[in-house]
Order: sequence, then C-alpha cells, then structure tokens
Amino acid sequence: MAKDSPYVVLVRDLPLDKRHFEVPGSLVAEWVKGMPVRDALGAPEPDPHAGHGAAVLDLYADTTHAFAAGTFTGHVVVACSRCVNEMRIAIEETLRVTFMPPSEMPTDDDEPASEDGAEVTEGDLDLFPFDGDKIDLEPLFREQFVLAIPYAPLCREDCKGLCPQCGIDRNTGTCNCEKPIDPRLAALKGLKLPS
Repeated sequence: MAKDSPYVVLVRDLPLDKRHFEVPGSLVAEWVKGMPVRDALGAPEPDPHAGHGAAVLDLYADTTHAFAAGTFTGHVVVACSRCVNEMRIAIEETLRVTFMPPSEMPTDDDEPASEDGAEVTEGDLDLFPFDGDKIDLEPLFREQFVLAIPYAPLCREDCKGLCPQCGIDRNTGTCNCEKPIDPRLAALKGLKLPS
C-alpha cells in the first residue's frame, strides 16, 4: 500500500470525527474485476462507471486497538444474471469495525473445522488487522463492494432473461423460436398413432 493512499490513517492523528472518504469508480472496477457478473458487461479498463462509494467515519484508538464507526453508501454496477443487462446495486451500511494487531486476530485454528471449510462468524467480519501505527481502510471499503454483490443478481424479480436459441432479451422483445426437442425423443417426432 502506498504511503500517500487516501485510505491510510495514522494512529497518532486519532481521534478523528466525521472523516470523509470517497471511492472512485476506477478503484471499484479493480476490486470487483474477475467476478463473472462484472466481467459479463465487457466494460473498459479502467471503468470510471463501475460504481462509487462514500464513507463518513469516526476513528479512535486505545492502547492496542483502533476503532471505526460510521456509514458507508454507494453502488456497484454488474450484469443481471438472467438478461446480462447492466444493473446497479445500492450499498448502504452502518460500520462498526475493530482494528487489532495480527497476533490477536482469530485464526482458523480457533474454531473446529467443518467439512465446508473455515466458519466465519458475524463478529469476525468486523475485525481487521493493523500494525499499530497506521490503519488501512482499503480492505474495509473493498469488502463493502464485494459483499454487496449477490451470487445471481437480478435486475428485477420477474426478469425473463435471454432466449436460449436466438439470444433476444425476452424483457424487451419476443421471438418465434421453438423449444428444442429432447434428442432422446427426436425419433418419436414423426410417429403417427392409429386412432
């Protein structure tokens, strides 16, 4: 992380009240790059229209921990999982975060392992490591965008998606495509039964 990053706060400068942070679209695009619902848009790199974020935080520290409390608002632009049209996901979160030394961070060894992998408790989502001298807020902001994107986002609940034969957007047009015949039943297509 570069020393002049706008998301690094020196602990010696704390407490800070109502500190404003902005996240530009080009950085949002970098953070969500590689996600299928983002890459399906075929957006240029860097994409200044990938989203935007703004945080207003109170930052303070005690002898070994630092804390951030405030709000995060913004949006991220992804593709609908059915029609692949561009859609906007709004983000509005209340943040209450603890920054602690890496040696105090919970590890996978602290919890019994399950067959699905390590479990993350709700409390673990609000913990971030810091080195004692400076707080890097970038991982916190990146997490807000990544967690806001559902597995299969929909532009609307009744999205009709694309025709699997011709690819027309069924939300805006219709086609005359016929549902394909199951190849296992194709031999029966010309069969005429006696009446």
